[in-house]
Amino acid sequence: MAQTEVYFYREPGDDSISFFLWIAKLSTKVQAKCIQRIDRLGELGHELRRPEADFLRDGIYELRASYLGVNYRIL
Repeated sequence: MAQTEVYFYREPGDDSISFFLWIAKLSTKVQAKCIQRIDRLGELGHELRRPEADFLRDGIYELRASYLGVNYRIL
């Protein structure tokens, strides 16, 4: 299966990417789980399903990670 390109949103005229600012504040273990989900998205694309990813609505999907009972979502 071909890999999927993963893009990170950036506000026009702003060099910062909010995802990287957010993930930098998390613990190393949570960062690793979130990066793992992004890697799996790159590998499987639209084939990725629950519990790793889910459809919300209006064409919006989320990647799902949890650690110590806290759920982390990446849109």
